[in-house]
Amino acid sequence: MSTERGTGVAADDQGAAEGAGQRPDTRRPRSVYGVGTEPDARFSLANERTALAWVRTGLGLVAGGVALTSFATFAGMPGVLDVVAGVACLVGACFAGYALVSWRRNERALRLREPLPAPSGLPVLVTGVVVLAVLLAGYAVGSATWP
Repeated sequence: MSTERGTGVAADDQGAAEGAGQRPDTRRPRSVYGVGTEPDARFSLANERTALAWVRTGLGLVAGGVALTSFATFAGMPGVLDVVAGVACLVGACFAGYALVSWRRNERALRLREPLPAPSGLPVLVTGVVVLAVLLAGYAVGSATWP
């Protein structure tokens, strides 16, 4: 039997508890917390840690983009690095947004006792890192060999 967070009342008895004067669950977003029953806290916290890791990855991409732009400015390098930096910043912002969407999907699945959705962001991240690495390596080799 699971209990609702903060109320100490079994999920089945929540309606009765609300009628008895206990506080209803007011957590936001209601699209997540307004469905199903409270999952084991360990699973919710693991889902939150995963979302924070995606946010951290996005922040790393933004920081890398800013650093790359700064380096290109000080080194007097062409604008291609500015384009790469801009793309890194935009992709970082997209990953932060993906973190929220993924957290919501997973949390709803946990609350509804459904299988977790497949991770869709990881293949995109891996592909993007590989493509970026190949492009930058090609640019570095091309810059070193052309006069």
